[in-house]
Amino acid sequence: MTIVNVDPLLAEELFQHIWQFRLFSQTGLTTQEGESLHIDHPGQHNRHAGPDFTAARIRIGDTLWVGNVELHLKTSDWFRHGHQYNLQYRNVILHVVFAHDMPGGTTNGIPVLELQPAIPKLLLQRYEALRQSAALIPCAGSLPDVPELVWMGWKDRLLIERLEQKADQLKAWLLQTRYDWEEVCFRAMARAAGMPVNGEVFLHVAQSMPYKVLLRHQHDLFLLEALLFGQAGMLDDTATDPYMQGLQREYAYMRHKYRLTPLDARHWKWLRMRPASFPSMKIAFLAALLHQVPHLFSRILEAPDAASLEKMLQVRPSDYWQTHYKFGKPVSRTQMPGTRAVHNILINTVLPLLYLYGREKGDSRCQEKAIHLMEQLPPEENHVIGEWNALNINAGSAGESQALLQLKQHYCDEKHCLRCAVGARLLRSDIA
Repeated sequence: MTIVNVDPLLAEELFQHIWQFRLFSQTGLTTQEGESLHIDHPGQHNRHAGPDFTAARIRIGDTLWVGNVELHLKTSDWFRHGHQYNLQYRNVILHVVFAHDMPGGTTNGIPVLELQPAIPKLLLQRYEALRQSAALIPCAGSLPDVPELVWMGWKDRLLIERLEQKADQLKAWLLQTRYDWEEVCFRAMARAAGMPVNGEVFLHVAQSMPYKVLLRHQHDLFLLEALLFGQAGMLDDTATDPYMQGLQREYAYMRHKYRLTPLDARHWKWLRMRPASFPSMKIAFLAALLHQVPHLFSRILEAPDAASLEKMLQVRPSDYWQTHYKFGKPVSRTQMPGTRAVHNILINTVLPLLYLYGREKGDSRCQEKAIHLMEQLPPEENHVIGEWNALNINAGSAGESQALLQLKQHYCDEKHCLRCAVGARLLRSDIA
């Protein structure tokens, strides 16, 4: 017998959830040997090796037992998993199973509780419906039943979860650079400049030369452009454009001086992209940012509000890029990426970096500042947020849109309904 027609690991997760939150009738419970059983406390869920729940308090007959509880879909799973040979399971006081499929009333002398008769069929049916749902949001039809208070608390937790994940990604660079926050900031900004299509190529450019080389020439925008465009592999030897020829001369000298190796230009993607988002325009932006905002990370730490950060990133590239999207192809006037692009950099790069700084320094005020600034920015506009809007689940800020993105990507898409406050609320409604 199985709980529902899903992957066994997911079925076990449901069974553990049912036990943890006592989503079953607790009246008239007995062991397989016929002794009365009362659950004073189901125990603490153990997500590491060993029994599923620890420090449980179970009253069997007239005796109160305190110890560990192990859960399986079938009694025979105890032996299939080899628990009879594992000393970690010697303090198990109760073996809880969905279906008892073996003769006798104990497992290695441990009392057995078969829980299947006490579990409401409605709960299993709801879980099966969520698992089998083909909707983009599995519980879409039931969302109006979820109280606003549940949504508020869950969005707050999801935003923290997303910031933690992004901070963890940035932490790897922090270790590589020996906690050089300015260099980590540059790498993060470079990758952000190329997102979503050329982010990794931009990161490769940023990592292809020592950061101190860029700092050495930070005062000269033309030299910064020569370094960045040269390392990007965009300086063609056959160019006739005087500006490009000047960049080539400077880069040739610095390439030899600093022993640099440029990227292969074939890595860049240009198709189906707005001119303002061309890699050439983003490199011009990155050079201007390095030149116009020295000590960028320190400036980020000092910024009092989101508007100040937004203004900081609205840099003007060199004159050449006011009339060119690509080398040698003049236009009347170019447009740089707008406010929305700046907001994306703040949301996905700057504020997670600020959050990481607070985490590493043990400064909760800095972490709270990152969250507060996220709430000052407008919500993102993309197809995922559009899906939520269609269900009347709206985001009032970037913090809420980040929470909804986290929910869709890491819970709805993976069908982790039990780990979702909304899904769990819908499953438990009017049960036990």
